[in-house]
Amino acid sequence: MNDVRKWLPPMSALTAFEAAVRHGGFSRAGEEIGLTQSAVSRQIAQLEDMLQTPLFDRIGRRVRLNDAGRAYAEDLLPALDRIRRATARASARPTQTALRIATLPSFGMRWLAPRLPQLTARHPDLVIDFAARSQPFDFGHEDFDAAVHFGVQQEWPGVAMDFLFREEAVPVCAPHWLAAHPLHSPADLLHVPLLSQSSRRDAWPRWLAAAAVDAAGLAPGPAFEHFLMLAQASAAGAGVALIPSFLIRPELEAGTLVIPFARPMSTEQGYYLVYPPEALAGPLAQFRDWMLEQAHGA
Repeated sequence: MNDVRKWLPPMSALTAFEAAVRHGGFSRAGEEIGLTQSAVSRQIAQLEDMLQTPLFDRIGRRVRLNDAGRAYAEDLLPALDRIRRATARASARPTQTALRIATLPSFGMRWLAPRLPQLTARHPDLVIDFAARSQPFDFGHEDFDAAVHFGVQQEWPGVAMDFLFREEAVPVCAPHWLAAHPLHSPADLLHVPLLSQSSRRDAWPRWLAAAAVDAAGLAPGPAFEHFLMLAQASAAGAGVALIPSFLIRPELEAGTLVIPFARPMSTEQGYYLVYPPEALAGPLAQFRDWMLEQAHGA
């Protein structure tokens, strides 16, 4: 037996072991994978013989995972999960032009979605599934080809990051709310409800500081996970929100939101297209080129 095969146990034994770990015994494991209890026991014994160490302690008719078994399971189970994900990814893609892209929810709804007809017109064979994700993840463990991320350069380890654009956040509120709560200077904002995006609670203090307003002791206002929830609350009259202008162009054009102070705020953070460097080929390269063209031409 060569070295490669020597350290690859039979998949049947690994499957039996994984099921036994999850169910804490051989009987229920066998029910799940369609084997008898004795057949599961034989598969585990084969694996233990290969490893030259027991993985379970036998206590009468019961079994209990021991320290060696727990250590093996901690290494093995994530690998088996990656095999399942890779198989599902391969079988779920009927063509070589299918992509899965993770995107920030508001960015996907307000920037990506309206532009998709242009992408389809240029690459009619390109099939893309979009999913909402707000935090960085491990591409090795997740079924995505690329993602849209908001942050700073090299903040997401192990990926290539293509800069798209920075945002400009502006204070907005409903026109009927502004009529009832006149704002004459930025300092007046200290006395009204200030709405925030939950991951950017420092945005208002930074905006006020840039407007030369002392925000010491500023009481936190309501926070919302997504910008479009924030925009909806502000349009309903809940207070003043600080939102990237590109996300609320429809509301600004329709007049459901207005800008009381034309003081946009930008930061060093920006939107990036991120992906594993080795994955940039074929359909992903086409999608990347289109994204960069759209972003830099906007």
